[in-house]
Amino acid sequence: MKKGKTDRETVATNRKARHDFEILETFEAGIVLEGPEVKSLRLKQAHINQSFARAEPDGLYIYGMHIQPYAFNTVKELDPLRTRKLLLNRGEIKKLSRAAAVKGTAIVPLEIYFKNGWAKALLALARGKHTRDKHEAIKKRELDREIRKEFKEKFKG
Repeated sequence: MKKGKTDRETVATNRKARHDFEILETFEAGIVLEGPEVKSLRLKQAHINQSFARAEPDGLYIYGMHIQPYAFNTVKELDPLRTRKLLLNRGEIKKLSRAAAVKGTAIVPLEIYFKNGWAKALLALARGKHTRDKHEAIKKRELDREIRKEFKEKFKG
């Protein structure tokens, strides 16, 4: 299959984020990386399970994103957990920083991927879920699954 303009090559996903947080809004941001980090990302050697983003006076930064050091690196050694700058429009940064200042909200990366050859992060403005909310979501998902199964069996013929 030939790759088109909008094809995305997913590198890492934060599956637990959708379970632990209620997603309010999503943003796509570029990531400032060094050469060996890009090569490691292309080999899908990244983890974003414990990562988060924070707005600072000079921009938005991602913390806790682990990019495994590239095995054939001949340049300089990079810290796998170093802070990396995120690239967004000024208006989006202001919107995220204002929203993240509210208690109970956070900026969480949902996915790291390549889009048109550029490393991108899908960020979510999220609110933490309580344990009871998580249980309700699981119950609702199971109920929907049962209803679909019954509907499928009823009209199977």
